[in-house]
Amino acid sequence: MLTATAAGALLGALWFVPSANATGDDPGRAEPSTTPTSQVTQQARATSESARDSTVDGTRLADTGSFDTTPYIVGGTLFLALGAGFVAYSVRRERLGF
Repeated sequence: MLTATAAGALLGALWFVPSANATGDDPGRAEPSTTPTSQVTQQARATSESARDSTVDGTRLADTGSFDTTPYIVGGTLFLALGAGFVAYSVRRERLGF
């Protein structure tokens, strides 16, 4: 009963999460523009300036391998083993009739 209540509460909470539809209400333009707009040009200029600033101090956006992931892997594996142990213990306990 508790599991069904928790599942119902989770589904009820997810009901209010907005959907991620990539289509809009209006059909938009039929042909894409070949010249960049001023907003795109400004964004590109700002991105190149921030990239230049970030390389000065040595940090980069989405720099893979920049931190040690070993504790996360070990911790995740331990929690997975702990969960599997609980499941095995509960199955064993149920079969023995405790």
